[in-house]
Amino acid sequence: MVEVRWHGRGGQGSFTVSRILGAAATLYGNKYALAFPSFGPERRGAPVLAFTKIDEEKIIDRTEVKSCDYAVVLDETLVNKQILATIKPNGKVIINTNHPERYADWQGVEVVTIDATSLALEILGKPITNTAMLGALLGATEIISLEAAIKGVETGLPVKIVNKNVVLLKKAYEAVKGVSYE
Repeated sequence: MVEVRWHGRGGQGSFTVSRILGAAATLYGNKYALAFPSFGPERRGAPVLAFTKIDEEKIIDRTEVKSCDYAVVLDETLVNKQILATIKPNGKVIINTNHPERYADWQGVEVVTIDATSLALEILGKPITNTAMLGALLGATEIISLEAAIKGVETGLPVKIVNKNVVLLKKAYEAVKGVSYE
């Protein structure tokens, strides 16, 4: 089973992207998935965790993800070394930052960085980084195909914001993967 933990703040779309990844894996990736949030104080700006579990077999375990394959951090202010202690061997941490040098000393885990905020501002005109971070996750892993994720975004977001979010997803994927999708 692949387990992803999303670290964000209320209003950034952590649970939305967790749900999109799970739906894309199930509907377009021929896998089983669960996606669920863990909220503290339910207000905009408060720390939020969301989880996505993906497997080839039906998932029975519905508990929070304590030890994950991938931790995706939408808001750099939530980064701390405790995240390292919860990553499985060969896991990765994907961080939204414009200061990748801050994570050069993180030993024992691969750190992937992307300036998702700048991409989101350029494409969406808002600092909503959830689909950019999904693109970064997919660029760094083989969880599901980019095509499945695009279909997940198309069915999981309101029609009026789909096109820009697909562009953002692709741009972030390309930035991490180092290739052009088109």
